[in-house]
Amino acid sequence: MTTLTTMNQKELDRYGIICRLIKREINGTEAARLICLSIRQTKRLKNKVKERGAAGLIHGNRNKSSNRRLPQSERLRIAKLLHKRYYDFGPTLAAEKLRENHRLVRDPKTIRQIMIDEQLWRSRKKKNREKHRSWRQRKASYGEMIQFDGSYEHWLEDRNGTGELCLLAAIDDATGQIIEAKFDQNEGVFPVFDFWRQYLEKHGKPRSIYLDKFSTYQMGQQVALENHDLKTQFQRAMTELRIEPIFANSPQAKGRVERLFNTLQDRLIKEMRLLNLETIEEANIFLKKAFIPQFNQRFAVQPRNQINLHSPLTAKEQKELNSILSRQTKRTVQNDFTISFKNQWYQLTKDQPATVCKKDEVIIEEHLDNSIYLRLRGKHLNYALLPIRPKRASRDLAWVIPRQSTAYIPPPNHPWRQRFLEPRQTVKV
Repeated sequence: MTTLTTMNQKELDRYGIICRLIKREINGTEAARLICLSIRQTKRLKNKVKERGAAGLIHGNRNKSSNRRLPQSERLRIAKLLHKRYYDFGPTLAAEKLRENHRLVRDPKTIRQIMIDEQLWRSRKKKNREKHRSWRQRKASYGEMIQFDGSYEHWLEDRNGTGELCLLAAIDDATGQIIEAKFDQNEGVFPVFDFWRQYLEKHGKPRSIYLDKFSTYQMGQQVALENHDLKTQFQRAMTELRIEPIFANSPQAKGRVERLFNTLQDRLIKEMRLLNLETIEEANIFLKKAFIPQFNQRFAVQPRNQINLHSPLTAKEQKELNSILSRQTKRTVQNDFTISFKNQWYQLTKDQPATVCKKDEVIIEEHLDNSIYLRLRGKHLNYALLPIRPKRASRDLAWVIPRQSTAYIPPPNHPWRQRFLEPRQTVKV
């Protein structure tokens, strides 16, 4: 029976050179140079070819099972768990969960191959380079620059009807630590202000914030781009707090926070699924108490400088923080000292901490707790909420205002009235 020997191109080239060596067409030194081996190894290959022919150049372990091969029973168990619980996990995260929850310690590459065989994973194609981008070195100190953004996703996979949520996250550029993260309904002014209120009270003020040009952070209209005095609520608040906002011109510019969301969309969603979290409150508790500390412990790096550049809030900033992180709108005081705002009328009272004149421009503050404050020259004004809109004074007035009578009409018990009211006496003659 003839045995079929399969050889690759490298082995075929070696076999041709060894055959020429055996035929003495070339010497051993030349043969060793051509196949890039030592003279001793070349002699060994020559002897194998003489004894076994071309099969002497094939490795002896070819087509044999490895001594380190994964046992079939364990492989079947891993495949079953992957199909049941980790069907959409990546190889690295699946390997971590198999180790933590099932004590199956295997290399992620081994898990990856099993997932490919079970059609749970596909090899990713390399992306074509679109544009050359130069590498930017990390900032040197913690708190020097914070990358901030929001990511919309079905984070709780619509459990309990949660729908699409927004994850707001701030990551330090120097260390790669997630400093603060929070789930909310959207990336509007109030959720962002509430996020930064918690951040500032806990960590202090960073030197700068790196973010995109979303409408919450920067105006996109042409008139706003030409007039730098026009600012969003976020820009105005950061200016008052003396924090520099830096706006990225592309997602790649703030790649650290973008890559963070890619990682969280893979890992965080699956972690919360395993714990069966159903509400935003449960997700935020898990995020702050469990996930973020584990994430930072594994992925954070040491900064070049150990100094913390976060600045604590001053006493004045602490006192005015709720006012600074509020939505502010300007309104004009009417002639009757009323102010209109969102179809509601406010009557300024008589006693005020500041002098109020007609046509003064008042700032209306909408705080995070939905309370309304009226501010003029740094003072909060006193007001009363009007149930209905005040009626405008009529302009159709009579051309003559009748004079009111001022004559005094005495009451019936007046003394001079009493004399006439006494009964008349009869005189007898």
